[in-house]
Amino acid sequence: MTVSAPTIEGAAMPALSTEDDVESIPLRRPWRWISAVVVIALVAAFVYVIATNPNLDFATVGEFLFDSRILEGVWLTIVITVISMVVSTVLSIVIAAMRLSSNPVLSSVAWFYVWAFRGTPVLVQIVLWGYLGLLFEKITLGVPFTDVVFWQMDTNTLVTPFIAGLLALTLNQAAYSSEIVRAGMMSVDEGQREAAYSLGMSPLYTFRRVLLPQAMRVIIPPMGNELISMLKNTSLLSVIAVMELYTQASVISSSNLKQVELLIVVSIWYLFMTSVLSIPQYYLERRFGRGSSRNLPPTPFQRLKASMNSRKPGPEPAPATEIVSVP
Repeated sequence: MTVSAPTIEGAAMPALSTEDDVESIPLRRPWRWISAVVVIALVAAFVYVIATNPNLDFATVGEFLFDSRILEGVWLTIVITVISMVVSTVLSIVIAAMRLSSNPVLSSVAWFYVWAFRGTPVLVQIVLWGYLGLLFEKITLGVPFTDVVFWQMDTNTLVTPFIAGLLALTLNQAAYSSEIVRAGMMSVDEGQREAAYSLGMSPLYTFRRVLLPQAMRVIIPPMGNELISMLKNTSLLSVIAVMELYTQASVISSSNLKQVELLIVVSIWYLFMTSVLSIPQYYLERRFGRGSSRNLPPTPFQRLKASMNSRKPGPEPAPATEIVSVP
């Protein structure tokens, strides 16, 4: 089959042949569809087994999902997570700066702090802070090594279970977060520090305005994971009777003997809170990752908008015009 082409200024163009054109055929991948069918079948079987299980009382799940006691536990869980994460992040920056300091005393103290809090289980630390009154009957402020006392208070009155839980989670998280911050600081090229010093910037100003913003690209993703871990670690505070989400559910289940149903309620709320916390983490990663790639991938909302626009009917194509050669 040949296609005749129009002539230019009376000169005939060579005919274009399509005899040697290669027709592309998509590669068939039958195992992709087979594996998809198998996965869908397994998921459907799991959902069916759970939905038809006579030992699960879904009415109880719906009854206590928005119970006032559960909602109080959710609110307290969020408060503990936010306070502990904010304070531990500030403390981790200080500890990371101490680890990177040339002062041997500061670096040694920071190393010992990280070693002690990372080397012991967080559950043990929670119990120790909860039983602090057994070690110190009173908290006293005064001149060390003298009998001069400025302020004194009973330990159990000052360090309530809520305060003990905050202290345990905050101090433990600061040890882990400080290593994340230190790794982010070490990822910044040393020339950045030297350039800042050559411009007359102080070490503290260089750390705050030059090094830390560049390190955020490395710090944000693992810190987001630590935030989610902090949210789930609040359930460990049940050992010192902090009335967070899991403790509230345990109290309710001890009275109605619906342990599995209340665990499902707790799991639903934890999944909801972790999903919500993943949204700001995603946009923070995009913000601090703007310099790592030329074009950032579209957000889920942008992809949804693009897919909706692609489904809208477009303008009708213009009618084809026939090219007539003039001899």
